[in-house]
Amino acid sequence: MTTASPRPNEPEIPGISPGVVALDRAALQRHTVRVLMAAQVVAGTGMGSMISSGGLLIERLSGSAATAGLATTVATLGAALLSVPLAALSRARGRRAGLGTGWLVAAVGAVIVPVAAGLGQVPLTLFGMLLIGAASAANLQSRYAATDLAEPGGRARALSLVVWSTTVGSVLGPNLSGPGEALAGALGLPGPAGTFVFSVAAFLTGWAVIRLRLRPDPLLSAGGPGPERRAAPERFGVRMRGALRQVTASHAALTGLGALVLGHAVMVSVMTMTPVQLAHHGASLSVVGLTISLHVAGMYGLSPLVGRLADRIGRVPVILLGQTVFVLATLLAGASGGRQLPVAAGLFLLGVGWSCATVAGSTLLSESVDAAHRPEVQGLSDTLMNLVGAGGGALSGALAARYGYGGLNAAAAALAAPVGALALYFSLRTRSTR
Repeated sequence: MTTASPRPNEPEIPGISPGVVALDRAALQRHTVRVLMAAQVVAGTGMGSMISSGGLLIERLSGSAATAGLATTVATLGAALLSVPLAALSRARGRRAGLGTGWLVAAVGAVIVPVAAGLGQVPLTLFGMLLIGAASAANLQSRYAATDLAEPGGRARALSLVVWSTTVGSVLGPNLSGPGEALAGALGLPGPAGTFVFSVAAFLTGWAVIRLRLRPDPLLSAGGPGPERRAAPERFGVRMRGALRQVTASHAALTGLGALVLGHAVMVSVMTMTPVQLAHHGASLSVVGLTISLHVAGMYGLSPLVGRLADRIGRVPVILLGQTVFVLATLLAGASGGRQLPVAAGLFLLGVGWSCATVAGSTLLSESVDAAHRPEVQGLSDTLMNLVGAGGGALSGALAARYGYGGLNAAAAALAAPVGALALYFSLRTRSTR
């Protein structure tokens, strides 16, 4: 049997002879996507638990509703702080090292939270949630790992499949609030702390899947840096500045980055205070968990459809669709008056808007910058997403306390305007150029 001749400058895949790279690259890509999806399914459960229970736990420990937003804030800040180090680790040692470390750090944080909550230590509880932010960083970087070996025409689909796979775990996680409360009672912990015990198992399982099954490493196999190119911190900093220059030099990249960053801020700010809003209107933990599950289903469940739509009609139209859905979602939730059904419907649409902004924005950003700078651009985008999300989470409690849940939703809706304007400007500029 004859084998395909290697293409010029074809990267050598560890464990695969150069003569069959062209034949086996597609199979390796399919294997990579399957492994990433499996890790997202199990580890996403841990993040789902955090979303539904974190704010309630901090409110119970502190006795203040205004501090409830700190749970999501510190987790999002943790993701922002850890995105660049994890990206640097991936660049130096491959995706297995970067993603695996992210899930492992999150598991340590999930151990700290119930222990600290049992001791009544709010600062230590928040520190544990900060470390759990590593799970969000790993989650976001997994979508880019799916594109390392993908052909240009299949990148959006591969990315959207990994985003979609988070649905199972993230929908299941919030619904562990009831069992978690029972477990917390048996362990003598505050009720919302029980779900974090499940998070420990979820994050450790995600780490094991990545470490044991993500072989060969997709980034290294795609011609990523080997030992001779393992960047020192100073060199990585130089490359990050180069990544920023890449983004600012491209209208398309700026549009993609704007959709990612501000879309994340809209989603985080509203989602953070929704469990508290429902609880204040008499909703049980099970109802809160179901509402967050619907929200997460909107975020991830339709992502393959969003990916196909972005390939079919273009990235920018899908970004604009996402901003429209954001406005509808915030109007519905903000005018709900605490009624559970409109809040749940609004949160589902909020998730759909995030999916449109994230899938289309990520794809547009990645394909609009030079390939040599993509890992750094991806790390930069995740950092900015989480920093702005942390700001939204931090302000959400204060805004809700001062202006009510409706006022918070109105402020979030206003963030869709600059993204819509940027996308329209880019679209018109592109048409006039043509």
